[in-house]
Amino acid sequence: MTSTASSMDSTDTRQGQAPHDQRPSWQQRLRRFGYTAGPRADVRDRLVPPYVQPAPRLWAVLGLPPTPADRLVRWSGWGGPLLITLFAGVLRFWNLGSPKAVIFDETYYAKDAWALVHRGFEVNWDKNANDLVLSMGDKVQLPSDAAYVVHPPVGKYVIGLGELMFGFDPFGWRFMTALLGTLSVLMLCRIGRRIFRSTFLGCLAGALMAVDGLHFVMSRTALLDGVLMFFVLAAFGCLVIDRDKAREKLAAALPADADGRVRPDAHTAETLRLGWRPWRWTAGLMLGLAIGTKWNGLYILAAFGLLTVLWDVGSRKVAGARAPHVAVLKHDLGFAFLATVPVAVLTYIVSWTGWILSPSDGSGGYYRNWAATDGKNSNWSWLFPDWWRSLWHYESQVYEFHVGLSSPHTYESNPWSWLVTGRPVSYFYESPVPGKDGCPVDAGEKCAREVLAIGTPLLWWVAAFAVLYVLWRWFFRRDWRAGAIACGIAAGYLPWFMYQERTIFFFYAVVFLPFLCLAVAMLLGAIVGPPKSSETRRVAGATGAGVLVLLIAWNFIYFWPLFTGTAIPIDDWRSRMWLDTWV
Repeated sequence: MTSTASSMDSTDTRQGQAPHDQRPSWQQRLRRFGYTAGPRADVRDRLVPPYVQPAPRLWAVLGLPPTPADRLVRWSGWGGPLLITLFAGVLRFWNLGSPKAVIFDETYYAKDAWALVHRGFEVNWDKNANDLVLSMGDKVQLPSDAAYVVHPPVGKYVIGLGELMFGFDPFGWRFMTALLGTLSVLMLCRIGRRIFRSTFLGCLAGALMAVDGLHFVMSRTALLDGVLMFFVLAAFGCLVIDRDKAREKLAAALPADADGRVRPDAHTAETLRLGWRPWRWTAGLMLGLAIGTKWNGLYILAAFGLLTVLWDVGSRKVAGARAPHVAVLKHDLGFAFLATVPVAVLTYIVSWTGWILSPSDGSGGYYRNWAATDGKNSNWSWLFPDWWRSLWHYESQVYEFHVGLSSPHTYESNPWSWLVTGRPVSYFYESPVPGKDGCPVDAGEKCAREVLAIGTPLLWWVAAFAVLYVLWRWFFRRDWRAGAIACGIAAGYLPWFMYQERTIFFFYAVVFLPFLCLAVAMLLGAIVGPPKSSETRRVAGATGAGVLVLLIAWNFIYFWPLFTGTAIPIDDWRSRMWLDTWV
């Protein structure tokens, strides 16, 4: 048979039934909420969907003949993301050394980074050290007393790399966060392109993050959370590539019929070994670096580990496995665990090498001599080396600090308010008089000069609705892309609700910001409409989505002075305080 009905039946073991009757009961129940099961395509296309190609009428409108149009499509896969990245990089590196000051928590991480790259461990600085650093730079004397710090060293090593290259000054300690922030835009463009199979939507997601205020400010400040975001996004990108590679192997191994149509095959789907999968091991490395930057990377590791296993289950199911969970348990789960958890743990331990190699006679890192002094009578001293027991003690003390941190802070916020940017964080504020520090001579009264860690408001408010759309699409449409985005948001966001009494800040949200941008891009794609929609529908949708994107870009420009510490008249500053909680 060659009818459409028989083509759909060919992927099911129950032949001779109507396609609607073959759907599981949960699918029938979800139809009232908008669930639709798409037609059964060639299994190869279901495992590895083709990329969306622009409609021929677009090239006709632009006046491009077929050959140049095809060449443009091929180059746009990298050309588009690189252009967006160039735009983001120019914004982030422009006047990067301003304000020429130690702003907010740079007072910790910039100096800790300098100590790490020179001593291998953090040290105690004098109270007036910031002024000395700004005036003396590389010539400032490095203290020798070890300091008690509560974050792992990876992020500070990253910051220190910029200081080694460009000096111990604001530009030097902000260089690497600006670089990683710029590269994260490139990664998001490519990740979005891969999961949506659309260069346009991928570039849109990257462009949205390029004009987000929180990402912009974090890229221009020597804090750890921007570094953490980079490694989390890199790990996610590696897992997305791994998913595609695994599905390509499954598609290549499946048999084809006489017409060349690839068919599901239970034996192949349940027995095929997918190999070592290097992208998954790279993801484990990235997750280890994330945990080595801040401990909340542990939640990301758990969520992404579960996500990649579920992707394997779905892949084998599409390929025809009757018991995909059992097949994954036999062939994939062990390697998935080895490639993520042990690799991440080993990476984390290696990141402490500077501390481990420091002297254990009291002149090395903080608690480095604990095993030889207070812990010398430990029951485990015969089994574990001193450095291991000292590090374990250090980590246990840090854990107690984190769970017990409840000191009030002016800019602390509850995670319930994050999606609506309820309480941003002021990193830097001055009130220059007219004619000084960029304040216009005709400003009248004093000016305001601030660096405010706040997301572009319109983008975040749209993202709040996009999250609901993604959840709906994942639950009722079973869209794996929506599930992946929701996983990234949940892993970076939901754990903070367990620490309601802890002192936490809005800028922690930068970790799941890339996934919010993917959610907004997905929502905008739905507003534009599917390719088979009528021309009127597509034009109306594209107009609406375009206006929304332009409003977000305008909002970023409007708040530009607050992102960059540009002096503006105090009345202009007040006009940008849209909510009372922003002051």
